[in-house]
Amino acid sequence: MLNIAQPEQVVFKPELITKFNEIVARYPEGKQKSALLPILHLVQAEFGWVSGPAMDKVAEYLDIKPIEVYEVATFYTMFFLKPLGKHVLEVCRTGPCCLVGAEKIMKYIEQKLGVKEGEVTPDGLFSWRGVECLAACGMAPVLQIGPEYKFHENLTEAKIDELIDSLRLTTAVNPQIS
Repeated sequence: MLNIAQPEQVVFKPELITKFNEIVARYPEGKQKSALLPILHLVQAEFGWVSGPAMDKVAEYLDIKPIEVYEVATFYTMFFLKPLGKHVLEVCRTGPCCLVGAEKIMKYIEQKLGVKEGEVTPDGLFSWRGVECLAACGMAPVLQIGPEYKFHENLTEAKIDELIDSLRLTTAVNPQIS
């Protein structure tokens, strides 16, 4: 289960530090910064998002400046810098997808979920956002569901209804499933 509320002082569990150590060991001595992306992925998997205090703790672990972590975390859209829903619907909003209805799909998702882009539904289950190219132009419009990144292609309003209903049902049956 994700720990959405991160305290001001973040403490990484020993099991997480062990994973960090395994990742850092892949790189030459003095090049531990190379482990930053996979470590940020682990932090997000543990907490559901990457907070400022968590980034500071990663910087401390890697013995790099906090700004070096912030630069990476804010550059890549796969890192959530605020708490989002358990299921994050990420709709490709680039040209090819928009030509075949991505903007209509985003408006439909907003209406269906009752939240604007980047907001969280009252039950905490869903957020949605537009993202850059998902490299599936031939199956547009397309979305992925983060943080596990499952793709859904050739979207229609009916497919969105099925997807959201399925995610709600799956979560109701087994709340631990992402």
